Amino acid sequence: MRKAPIRVNTELDYRPSYLAAGVTGAAVLLLYLITLAPTTAMWDTSEYIASAFVLGNPHPPGNPLFVLIGRVFAVLPIPATSVAQRINILAAVTSAISAGMWFLVTERVLVGWLAERWQRVVGGALAAVIGATAFTVWNQSVVNEKVYTVSLLGLAVISWLTVRWSDDPDGPFADRTLVLIAYVLGLGYANHMMGFLAGPAVVVAVIVRRPDTLLRWKLLLLLAGAVVLGMTVFAFQPIRAAHFPAINEGEPTTWDTFWYNFNRGQYGKPSTFERQAPLAGQLGMYWLYFKWQWLRDMRGTMALWQNLLGAFYMVLGLFGGWVHWKRDRRSFWYFGTFMFTLTLLLIYYLNFKYGHSQCVNMPSATDAACEVRDRDYFFLISFSAWGVWAALGFVFLWESLAKLLGSEDTRVGDETLALPRRRSWKIAAPMLLIAFVPLVGNWRAASRAGQTDTRDFAYDMLNSLEPYGILVAVGDNDTFPLWYAQEVEGIRKDVLIVNTSLANTDWYVRQIIRRPIFEYDVAKGPALYRAGSWKKPAGSPLKMSIADADRIPPMIELPQPQRFLKETPAGSIDAVIQPGYLERADQVVLRMILDSYPERPLYISRTAGGYGEKLGLTNHLVAQGLARKLVPGVQVAENGIMRLPREGWFDLPRSRALWDDVFLAPGALLRRGSWVDQASVGIPLLYVTTAVSLSEAEQRAGNAAASDAFIKQAEALAKAVGLQ
Repeated sequence: MRKAPIRVNTELDYRPSYLAAGVTGAAVLLLYLITLAPTTAMWDTSEYIASAFVLGNPHPPGNPLFVLIGRVFAVLPIPATSVAQRINILAAVTSAISAGMWFLVTERVLVGWLAERWQRVVGGALAAVIGATAFTVWNQSVVNEKVYTVSLLGLAVISWLTVRWSDDPDGPFADRTLVLIAYVLGLGYANHMMGFLAGPAVVVAVIVRRPDTLLRWKLLLLLAGAVVLGMTVFAFQPIRAAHFPAINEGEPTTWDTFWYNFNRGQYGKPSTFERQAPLAGQLGMYWLYFKWQWLRDMRGTMALWQNLLGAFYMVLGLFGGWVHWKRDRRSFWYFGTFMFTLTLLLIYYLNFKYGHSQCVNMPSATDAACEVRDRDYFFLISFSAWGVWAALGFVFLWESLAKLLGSEDTRVGDETLALPRRRSWKIAAPMLLIAFVPLVGNWRAASRAGQTDTRDFAYDMLNSLEPYGILVAVGDNDTFPLWYAQEVEGIRKDVLIVNTSLANTDWYVRQIIRRPIFEYDVAKGPALYRAGSWKKPAGSPLKMSIADADRIPPMIELPQPQRFLKETPAGSIDAVIQPGYLERADQVVLRMILDSYPERPLYISRTAGGYGEKLGLTNHLVAQGLARKLVPGVQVAENGIMRLPREGWFDLPRSRALWDDVFLAPGALLRRGSWVDQASVGIPLLYVTTAVSLSEAEQRAGNAAASDAFIKQAEALAKAVGLQ
């Protein structure tokens, strides 16, 4: 006798599985905590951690919401954690909650499709896991390298609220939900302009589901007010800037400077109509980053598998989008527009140059403009949200396989369909394990557990300088970690850091003048400086007023060679600057030499390349550890200083003492054993070249055994970070 058809309830009055979503989010959080960075990392991590700690203003647009939330996490009484760890936990928590939101969105789409809650819970869990273990999402969720995990949370919350609003746009709480969505949009913008990415999708959802909303002017005014209210967090910036915190980029104390910061004026980004790379190249960059998400092949040994997985997840997600359209159109109007905004529209709007990794694979003769680093983090939201559509694709495949294993007639509304039996669903379930491939394939690349090399690099760099030294640096990775070390951990605050990129602005020069002189703690410093007599300098290294600083011209043209001379008791600094241009930063460095040398020893970071040569100082610079010290003259025979072919003047005794007794990063790099981001590989490479220079110097000094030991260390470091 044939059984009566089973009935499936297709109504939408369901109860979201908040408990299951919470458990899934907690599992994601546990994964992130296991792989959490114990301290800072490269690029903007140090700037943001330090800015949150001191309540400062990081680079434009300033991210005031992040700074305030980050400060709260910085002071949380979490045992056995550092400030950096606590702020890294912020990234982990926000991403984990976002995973829970994607769980709920996916479950909601499956309500009219799958009969039983456990099936929908499985689908939601798949979305959370796939999105959470995508490489960029995972890698950015275990260290606060950017503010984008906070943006991710805001956008995920908006997505869930809008999907629920779309179910009942005329309900008793519909207008309140829209006001809440508007407020979160404004609040998200106060974290980063990325917080507005859900805006177009919300508008589309409103137009489709309740178009008369656009005619309700009182509600529209209320929504606009909610957005503005969320953005009032930006008031923090001028208020805090007026107190001159240690990190105060842009110094937005006036309306003009605030507005310039707000609009990111210092970056001079071209119009979207002026393409920085062909659109095909920009789409190719996104495709490259998309492939990374499912298997981050650090050494290029699994290119085939990476391509296959990339194609699989792309097709799976697009198919999931099609299924979404077919199964639940009311939520698709929002989510489909959201995904379009996060991918094609965002690619066009951001208008990037060729990606850093794209350029690595281009012919050397190509003159294409390239980004200084890979920009995959800008698409973090799309990789995270892609888990929703990928999960829907997986569920469709799961259902199709289950049907092959046995089905039964089921009443769905007015139709009778052949749907899989419960037993068939369970037998087919192991195929869902494919969704865990990114978890396994990305673990080594995404995890930052135990990585201390960036913090150790900052420690090594600062301690390469004698007390009260001035360090001239040029970029993010040789400056931001130093800010972190000084402002958060209190390491060598006596050192003044001068970043040439920032010194080309007027506000940075004012900050140099205002910066207090911190006492050097001999007891905490390296042993090799304890025998010296270090007198605390008096006053700023620039003997000028704020008004004088503001009058420094942005550029000076030198039509012919210009002699620069500074007489000191130990000899003269006699340099010839070649014809060209001296930027404001160059003028500041030269003025510091005139005003405060040798009272304050001056060093140029070895990461600065030929900056010393630009100022004509090559013959006055001696490499000591990770920096080059400015000296009046070089006495080769007396103090162990020698000239090496690639290094120039090299101080063997000081560099050897620093390497043996001070430096921490070589050991940290060997323990790390890999280097994912090739755009920042110059930092570990600096240690490789230092070891090579030490080997060459020891060889010249007749110490063959020591030379062999250093070359072995150089080889081990090169292998550890993938340079061999």
